[in-house]
Amino acid sequence: MLGQANYVALVGGGRNPKFPTNKVIIWDDAKQAAVITIEFHSQVFQARLSRSQILVALLNSVSLYAFSSPPKKVSSFETSDNPLGLCCLGSKIVAFPGRTPGQVQIVEIGTGNVSIIPAHSSPLKAMTLSPNGEILATASETGTLIRLFSTANCARISELRRGIDTAAIFSLAISPSNTMLAVTSDKATLHIFDLPHTVNPDHHRSSATAARAIRSSSPYSASSVGSDDPTTTNNNRHKWGILGKIPLMPRLFSDAYSSASAPIAIDDDPHSTLSGTAKPAVPIPGIPGGKARKGVIGWLDDWTIVVVGAGRDGRWEKFVLGMSEDGKRWVGRQGWKRYLGG
Repeated sequence: MLGQANYVALVGGGRNPKFPTNKVIIWDDAKQAAVITIEFHSQVFQARLSRSQILVALLNSVSLYAFSSPPKKVSSFETSDNPLGLCCLGSKIVAFPGRTPGQVQIVEIGTGNVSIIPAHSSPLKAMTLSPNGEILATASETGTLIRLFSTANCARISELRRGIDTAAIFSLAISPSNTMLAVTSDKATLHIFDLPHTVNPDHHRSSATAARAIRSSSPYSASSVGSDDPTTTNNNRHKWGILGKIPLMPRLFSDAYSSASAPIAIDDDPHSTLSGTAKPAVPIPGIPGGKARKGVIGWLDDWTIVVVGAGRDGRWEKFVLGMSEDGKRWVGRQGWKRYLGG
């Protein structure tokens, strides 16, 4: 969906798709009609919109189009296998997997210049751009680390540790103020990380100002979240205390952990029958990865997050963030609603 505009990119999927899986349909909700159609020779895995561009991800390539009628193809790039349709579209750059698994390509829209980031040694699982386009966050199939890169010079800014055990990352999303990162995974947890400042001095000052404003303007206190789900405060950014300062200790002792976390619902199990007996998983046709998506993150503002999951038990959950009196961040669930099934 294009921000708060009336355009939505639609791609057919599921067992009974309404649209072909090899077409991108740009739907104008004001006119209640399709206004642009882009057809491909193979399945479309993702489509992103901006006010001037359309980015489409296929299994082994991405294509950039001008947002016009008819759409004009601007460029196309090869990628490694990308069944999850990973790609990001900013106002000045696009980002997507490189030709080698674990790499990221960043392309400047205006000049066409291409930069390669060797982000991970294993294939990518999730990636996102900050709203200002200055930070790229990536996670691999291992799911223990989230890496942050500056899009200006492709330098690694930081590594954030989700945990020690391998996990499947569901979603990454950076807050509107570019100061926090939200992460969900199959560990049924929402993590909130505080982002470090980039090397850009102007951005450093603006981020610091935004962070101070956020700390002083939260509309929520721990008591205002309600009793639906108790809040959870981690304060684990330096989880291991003095152990993280001892030389030659394993890096997990010195890594930055999330500042707050809360449980999320991922209880729909497509691998089981109603009686609880296991059965072979049947991939859903036309859906990236073959499974209903879980844990998709959306920031409503700097203090409110919605986490959406599809499937037979599809639901959304609303979380609020706040700062305690002693300056520690917390996050808690304020409400939820099932919108599919039962």
